[in-house]
Amino acid sequence: MKLNFYGADQCVTGSCHCLEVNGKNILIDCGLQQGRDEVNNEALPFHPGSIDFVLITHAHIDHTGRVPMLVKQGFQGRILTTRVTANLMDIMLLDSAHIQESDAEWKNRKAARSGAPKVEPLYTIEDAENVKQYVTTCEYGEDVELCEGVSVRFADAGHLLGSACITVTATENGVTKKLIFSGDLGNVDQPIIRNPSHFAGADYVVMESTYGNRNHTEVWSYTENLAKIIDDTMARGGNVVIPAFAVGRTQELLYFIREIKDKQLVKSNPDFPVYIDSPLARRATTIFTGDLDGYLDADALALVQDGTHMFNFSNLRMTETVEESKGLNEDGIPKVIISASGMCDAGRIRHHLKHNLWKPECTIVFVGYQGEGTLGRSLLEGVRSVKLFGEEIAVHAKIVNFQGLSSHADRDHLLAWIADIKAPKPQHVFIVHGDREVAPYFAESVEKLGFTAHAPQYTEVYDLLEDKIVAPGYLPERKAKAVGGQRVSSAYERLASRFWGRWVGGWWTSPAAPRAGTTRPLAAGRINSVSFWTSGRNPDRIYLPAGRTVWQRGRCSPLPHIFRTCTPEGRGI
Repeated sequence: MKLNFYGADQCVTGSCHCLEVNGKNILIDCGLQQGRDEVNNEALPFHPGSIDFVLITHAHIDHTGRVPMLVKQGFQGRILTTRVTANLMDIMLLDSAHIQESDAEWKNRKAARSGAPKVEPLYTIEDAENVKQYVTTCEYGEDVELCEGVSVRFADAGHLLGSACITVTATENGVTKKLIFSGDLGNVDQPIIRNPSHFAGADYVVMESTYGNRNHTEVWSYTENLAKIIDDTMARGGNVVIPAFAVGRTQELLYFIREIKDKQLVKSNPDFPVYIDSPLARRATTIFTGDLDGYLDADALALVQDGTHMFNFSNLRMTETVEESKGLNEDGIPKVIISASGMCDAGRIRHHLKHNLWKPECTIVFVGYQGEGTLGRSLLEGVRSVKLFGEEIAVHAKIVNFQGLSSHADRDHLLAWIADIKAPKPQHVFIVHGDREVAPYFAESVEKLGFTAHAPQYTEVYDLLEDKIVAPGYLPERKAKAVGGQRVSSAYERLASRFWGRWVGGWWTSPAAPRAGTTRPLAAGRINSVSFWTSGRNPDRIYLPAGRTVWQRGRCSPLPHIFRTCTPEGRGI
């Protein structure tokens, strides 16, 4: 009985784990890797035909985005998930396939001009449609016999409508182990959906850590705070642009805006126009108004039973065509625009940012997690300009991080969730779905609660019967990150090249450190979780903070002070 880690290992996208038991291979999620976390979406780290079952925690693309690719390359097994997740996954995978085809078409137009070879999409709309034939559904709390010696149960994870924590009970060679896969755990007291389920005990837990190093900003009133942002922006004559995931986050926003309008909290324009500029969001919203008994929280269920439409209010409009979308930035009327994608890496939202970022009267409101390396993260970090569609766009709009709307549990709620699992107490807790700087840190926090825990690396294999690692994984090289709208310095590139490539030993030498506040950082970044920077005084010198440790191929080099990196030959880089 072995557990293989194939995604979201010290990163936040591409969730994918494989349980080997009784000669069967059971995949838990098969997500698309995004942003700086990307390893290689084009190649699965296992043979698709060897997978017997796929268990899907929820419909988000970083958990489902490579399922059509799995089917395309030979999967012939069974996919099991909740009824609502199956419905949402259907429309989200079709949308993802459309993006894959469009991206391939765009790349091939460029290739035709440059003479480069053509590319194929990861999968097509036809591939996405083929997924449905392998899907069977279940409800929360239902025990499902998956195969000999293996049963599964889905419980509400409170992250997205239909999202689930999955309990797998597996028996091999007369030994039974209970595993809990958390999926993405939801924030508490969110609208529409219920709070995450808690569990009494387990032998092993695979747990997410997206917000493992921080808590959400306390928000006393979602509606009042959001209303103030809209009111202030409307009074300035600007647009409120909200990048939001089409499934889940968009519907929560509509829920709040209905309340805002009912209470007339926006005084400058009580009946302000709201546009949902996402065909996917429109289709998803219809699912949110279907048969949701057993999925909605008490307040939302009461609204539905009273005949109230959760998302219906005056001056709400859904755009479909590209022409309608373009028109939103041409009429000059202040409005709220909700558009995907939530991290601004694709979709119509990038066009709206191009037309609104440079306007000081406008406001960009982020309402969810922004992955490292995404445009959304860059804007939150204070970048002064961004490049969109080949054009440099100045950032003059007000940037707001509305953290209270996060669909992920924060650090305190994550710790409370795992602390409850004590009858029996897990033999080991695997920390996944967290940044390279976050997952190991959160694993230490879990250990302080009395558990044994670690953050697995990509392709790591763990023997659940022997309770030990039997094959070490590795941390893939991360993409270089632009800092402040500029590429990091050549010093960073040389450091990264040596550290990840030829550097296997050597030493660290101490230069004179720049006095605090006397130099402006020229560039900054991280190598193996260690922050570094270069200064304007000496741009070819790499500075690192005091007291840090760099890990390389099982060895570590302590950094007792601020250091310059050297090659094994002693040459500074």
